[in-house]
Amino acid sequence: MKKVDPIQFVKYCLVLFAAFVVLFPPYVIFVNAFKAKNESLNPLALPHSFFNFDNFRIVIQRADLVHAFTNTFIIIIVSLIGNVLLGTMAAYVLGRFDFKGKSLVLGAFLLATIIPTITTQVVVFSIIKGFGLFNTLYGPILLFVGADVIQIYIYLQFIKNIPYELDESAMMDGASLVRIFRSIVFPLLTPATATLIILKTINIYNDLYIPYLYMPKAELAVVSTTIMRFAGNNQAEWGYISAVILLIMLPTIILYVFLQRYIFTGISNGSVKG
Repeated sequence: MKKVDPIQFVKYCLVLFAAFVVLFPPYVIFVNAFKAKNESLNPLALPHSFFNFDNFRIVIQRADLVHAFTNTFIIIIVSLIGNVLLGTMAAYVLGRFDFKGKSLVLGAFLLATIIPTITTQVVVFSIIKGFGLFNTLYGPILLFVGADVIQIYIYLQFIKNIPYELDESAMMDGASLVRIFRSIVFPLLTPATATLIILKTINIYNDLYIPYLYMPKAELAVVSTTIMRFAGNNQAEWGYISAVILLIMLPTIILYVFLQRYIFTGISNGSVKG
């Protein structure tokens, strides 16, 4: 009989425990989404039928999920376009050129990432309200585009791996800097863009604080604030909450399935041949 390695045994136990911790909450949400009200006494038990879609039908009607998804996707799409354009252009300038004050700019970006967001909310709220963007979709969009500079550092890490010989070769052919950025650098940043899309989409999608603070109007509800309609101060409708959470989870799962292969792929494999 083969002797069991105690270290390997502990490793496997830790992996199983981590998998349990990760998968247990989705399990509870999944089984409770299909339960009727009289089945909610035991949240861990399986429902009588997985073909009970009453909770989904009710939450779609009561929470106006179609409108909430529309608001959410508008914010995400516009914010992502702004983040990708600003992030790639800023990273291209900072990563490819040396100019006076470059270190100061990079230091300012770094300082912006380490300042706790909560400490600046009073000032930010005053600015958004002063611009007339309170209770509009434009306020959160402006915050998601301009208040987070993590995309610049993501692109900087990727752009350093793009050989500068590609730029020089294009310059010898008469290409302008704009043409080099558009035709060479930007396409090679596709894995970084996919990474940014995943991170920013999940961040914006899960954010409750900004929509709740800057868009309190019911017609401006997004998917994160929609869940609050089924939870009161004294009780919560867990069947409805589980159903709406399950519906909200689907887009992020689909997004990850289609884009996860880009995260760890190389960005310039085969671009330069010896």
